[in-house]
Amino acid sequence: LVGRLASSNKRTINILQNVNGIIKPSRMTLLLGPPSSGKSTFMRALTGKLDKALKVSGSITYCGHTFEEFYPERTSAYVSQYDLHNAEMTVRETLDFSRRCLGVGARYDMLAELAVREREAGIKPDPEIDAYMKATAVQGQESNIVTDLTLKVLGLDICADMPIGDEMIRGVSGGQRKRVTTGEMLTGPARALFMDEISTGLDSSSTFQIVKYIRQLVHVMNETVMISLLQPPPETYNLFDDIILLSEGYVVYHGPRENILEFFESAGFRCPERKGIADFLQEVTSKKDQQQYWYLDQEQYRHVPVPEFAERFKSFHVGQQMLKELQIPFDKSKTHPAALTTNKYGQSSWESFKTVMSREKLLMKRNSFIYIFKVAQLVILGLIAMTVFLRTKMPHGQFSDSTKFFGALTFSLMTVLFNGFAELQFTIKMLPTFYKQRDFLFFPPWTIGLVNIISKVPVSLVESIVWVVLTYYVMGFAPAAGRFFRMLLAFFATHQMAMGLFRFLGAVLKSMVVANTLGMFVILLIFLFGGIVIPRGDVRPWWIWAYWASPMMYSQNAISVNEFLSSRWANPNNNTSIDAPTVGEAILKAKGLFTRESGFWVSIGAIVGFIILFNILYLLALTYLSFGSSSNTVSDEENENETNTSIPIDEATNPPTQSQITLPFQPLSLSFNHVNYYVDMPAEMREQGFTESRLQLLSDISGAFRPGVLTALVGVSGAGKTTLMDVLAGRKTSGSIEGSITVSGYPKKQETFARVSGYCEQTDIHSPNVTVYESILYSAWLRLSSDVDENTRKMFVEEVMTLVELDVLRNAMVGLPGVDGLSTEQRKRLTIAVELVANPSIIFMDEPTSGLDARAAAIVMRAVRNTVNTGRTVVCTIHQPSIDIFESFDEL
Repeated sequence: LVGRLASSNKRTINILQNVNGIIKPSRMTLLLGPPSSGKSTFMRALTGKLDKALKVSGSITYCGHTFEEFYPERTSAYVSQYDLHNAEMTVRETLDFSRRCLGVGARYDMLAELAVREREAGIKPDPEIDAYMKATAVQGQESNIVTDLTLKVLGLDICADMPIGDEMIRGVSGGQRKRVTTGEMLTGPARALFMDEISTGLDSSSTFQIVKYIRQLVHVMNETVMISLLQPPPETYNLFDDIILLSEGYVVYHGPRENILEFFESAGFRCPERKGIADFLQEVTSKKDQQQYWYLDQEQYRHVPVPEFAERFKSFHVGQQMLKELQIPFDKSKTHPAALTTNKYGQSSWESFKTVMSREKLLMKRNSFIYIFKVAQLVILGLIAMTVFLRTKMPHGQFSDSTKFFGALTFSLMTVLFNGFAELQFTIKMLPTFYKQRDFLFFPPWTIGLVNIISKVPVSLVESIVWVVLTYYVMGFAPAAGRFFRMLLAFFATHQMAMGLFRFLGAVLKSMVVANTLGMFVILLIFLFGGIVIPRGDVRPWWIWAYWASPMMYSQNAISVNEFLSSRWANPNNNTSIDAPTVGEAILKAKGLFTRESGFWVSIGAIVGFIILFNILYLLALTYLSFGSSSNTVSDEENENETNTSIPIDEATNPPTQSQITLPFQPLSLSFNHVNYYVDMPAEMREQGFTESRLQLLSDISGAFRPGVLTALVGVSGAGKTTLMDVLAGRKTSGSIEGSITVSGYPKKQETFARVSGYCEQTDIHSPNVTVYESILYSAWLRLSSDVDENTRKMFVEEVMTLVELDVLRNAMVGLPGVDGLSTEQRKRLTIAVELVANPSIIFMDEPTSGLDARAAAIVMRAVRNTVNTGRTVVCTIHQPSIDIFESFDEL
């Protein structure tokens, strides 16, 4: 047992292997590579954002300067592949906030130097260009021409005043959200851009336009840009100057785009005529796909491993030239002073505080319903408490009268404490966006922590006033005005303490499930040790420390001393068992509470100390803790190859036909005629001057989907593809739908249509702690008719797994995305299987290939094709289809 505990099953995994290269200004570089090749890790290494737990050897320099001489996080901009934003903010507000945080860099100093030189040379600048350059160099403005230009270039001007949205808030489309992530970094002054999979969810036209703009930016402004793309279409691929091909952590090729096919032909591999070059490059290093590209008929094919490709590149003329350039150190004296950023943040601390505070006010305004609801909740509870503890039923002055007063005080204390529990959810919700902005050096971490603390003080004060004003005199507490305001102070301090405690717990625990569970456990501990359940006199000596460490004990003392030391409890004490001159002191002494007026202020001071302690711990947690360790997201390529044993791309599959499947189904067609869809005009658009009461999202749409026919819905991002599918599938619960929808000629009834249709969402949401087989079987239990016996159900599950090629992964754990378990394309096939096992006749699939590389997309599309071949009606939205994927569809 000791040996098992002492031993470790950890082993070293090399993510990047001896990577060398030079990324030059005025040239745009495309980073390609199959999954688990190390693209994201490579980009994070170049921008100084690697997890500290990863061991790094070698050196990275900017113009000859090491990372210790400047701030790489500010000199370069890393566009993450994850879209993390505040859902309540609009697109314009999001970009304005990032622009203010990132600052203007050296633009102001360069503009001042330019103005001096123009005056010396007698040059009069163009008025429009001069106005633009001055606007871009102004620091701290809430709205700026840079934001407007970024919105226009990224095609976001049409949705500039719409909320970003999330799973619960209706907002922009997935492709538009991806462009917002790109726009955040483009608004800053960074001269080196590293963009990780920015085309996910975008159509080919939008991707081409964005990359074309960035290409112009690179060549005109002499910037340095590297972009990672998954399935770049040929026209986008041709925009790049250089290519870096990464596979299994090795650089297979790094050089001009024009020479990369020459390199692989020298190794015996040629790209077919109707094959996209980018798709060929990602597949040619794969053991399963390599043979189909071998073109040397006179020689026997043999597998060329990735390390051999990397060695071949060193002897290739492009690789030799690269090595020669690397041997010559860069002359630091040639570096412009403004090229590297030596300031950690783009604004001063005070300006950062004001910027974050303005955003917090905006978010509180957008979430005003929550605060109004909390006050309404207090009012309802106050009305209930007022009727339960009505003062006409609560005499005072005698020792026996204290029971009801203690009950009223304890209930009030619990209400105020639980009211602060909402801070836990608020904190956890903001963490993903906060961690991204903190790591990108938008602002010092303490600013958002301090803003959260300060901004909630008025809220806490209002809620405390509402409770005390409603309940104090009705319950019959001490009528003196001084006692009233001291009670208000005690409840306000307790509420602040509770908010600080739950903020701290949320920042440390970071998971909603864990935080809710442990949060309730902490409340129980506070009450257990706080002298409410067990008085101080009955507490055992070995846990008396917990009594003094409970903040609830001090709150209980403060409100009890305030009440029972008032003049109406000053009658002589007739209870000889308690040594106290007055009834009030006797009551307090019996409960083990403070018996002097000074005890109130001691308790308030202790509560203030807890407030300071919890808030300091909260600030420290925001500063030093991270949302997760990137080391957990490192995939083992060898493991991947062992588990991903799907049939090769070019190998045909023989799915069961309709006559062969265990459970028969009725093939159905779906037709729709003159469909229109309207929603209420968003308030943000009405503020911009739109006078219509409704916004039309679908306009006079007609069409039909047939059994055994695979139909593609294509269109630019935001065109309404997902909206159309949601309307046809009956998933829209708001808005107005006009037109006719029929199923095999009969008017569609949602109650029955839901039983014959399936919908595969773009996000693959599954239980992580079950296997593939268990996930599909569970879906079959819930969704198949009760008339289907157990053996037939299990046989049908097996057929579905074979259909989508998951039978070899039947015992694999699903796991968490990006952490462990199934890969992205395996999750996508599991999503399809979970819907297929319900035996639907019509299936809707929302972007089944988005976020996948060419090979993974081909595997998913093969599963989709197999589904269609059973006679089902299948409709897919699709972005950036390659030639192979596009030709797998029957109708468009």
